[in-house]
Amino acid sequence: MDTRLLIIAATVSVALAGCSSSPTKPAEDIALAKQCDKELDIGYKELNFSSAKGFGGSWEYTKAASLLGAAKVQSGFGSYNGCIEKVKTARSYIKESIK
Repeated sequence: MDTRLLIIAATVSVALAGCSSSPTKPAEDIALAKQCDKELDIGYKELNFSSAKGFGGSWEYTKAASLLGAAKVQSGFGSYNGCIEKVKTARSYIKESIK
């Protein structure tokens, strides 16, 4: 009976250790988070500029606004690479809306 209890305790401790692991590269995550935040800030500034210049009703503007919102959500969940890609796409739509 003691062997069974020991096996169960070992299994539980291994499972808990696996669940409590931290990201493997926290410095890289911090850099990506900062880049995402910076890109989002620039993207929203460009979106506001585009709106102020009268391009707020264009289809590209709408797509850009949606992508920036989705990027903000991804940032909140720690998906920084997806955030950065969405912001880049949104910024290209903003540039298209101004043309």
